Amino acid sequence: MNIRPATKDDADFIGTMLYEAARWNPDWPRESIQEFLDEPTLRRYHEDWGRDGDGGVIAEIDGEPVGAAWYRTFTEETPGFGFVNEKTPELSIAVVPLHRRKGIGQALLRSCMVQAREEGFQALSLSVAVHNRSRMLYQRAGFEKVGETGDSWTMLANL
Repeated sequence: MNIRPATKDDADFIGTMLYEAARWNPDWPRESIQEFLDEPTLRRYHEDWGRDGDGGVIAEIDGEPVGAAWYRTFTEETPGFGFVNEKTPELSIAVVPLHRRKGIGQALLRSCMVQAREEGFQALSLSVAVHNRSRMLYQRAGFEKVGETGDSWTMLANL
């Protein structure tokens, strides 16, 4: 496995990974990916990927992308689900279903945290459903609960 920085050329894959991140529960119905990506509250996570405040990493196996961890800053006027403040980017992460539970998510998370720190960010936030097992991955990486909305936690890790 190779982990490399995400670029503007990864925008479509990041959209696909956003879909996987949000539809993590295999029991949930799945709308078309295009319908999902066009939803205004989700569009803000991938639209115009590569702008200032965007960063991330891509995991590849044999040159094929299999996962992504990326972050983006938001504003008070258009916050993300895990918004903390305008200086703290919100993290999203996903691995294609075939390659889950192989340590790829953990490697992506660690690499993304290092990259964000190297870019001058002091923390990352995220939103995770309480029942999503990925919550434990985030906690092991140093994320702590700082808020709760419905059945989701907002978590924060200092870098």
